[in-house]
Amino acid sequence: MPAQEAVAGQDNTALAIKAEGGTTAAVAGAPTTGTELFNQTCSACHGQGIAGAPKAGDKAAWAPRIAQGKATLYQHALNGFQGKAGLMPPKGGRLDASDDLVKAAVDHMVQLAQ
Repeated sequence: MPAQEAVAGQDNTALAIKAEGGTTAAVAGAPTTGTELFNQTCSACHGQGIAGAPKAGDKAAWAPRIAQGKATLYQHALNGFQGKAGLMPPKGGRLDASDDLVKAAVDHMVQLAQ
């Protein structure tokens, strides 16, 4: 039986099981696309504009951020960002999400704002 390691998500459910040998196996319900990660995690703040987060689909709020370029958006999403009006935790608090999955969620939010 594999050793289990709980990784808390937004609703504190276990999102990964650490198998013997140190590999991580995906668990049903874990996001596999940027849209799913947005729906499960990012929308908690970006859906309502909590903690200064620009609301998903708000073109005016996203325009200056998009103008900084995707590299900056990715860096802020992956590593976190403290701005004058808000806070972005690293990976939105989903440290179990891959960098590529977080970037896909950023791409999804950019598409919503264009």
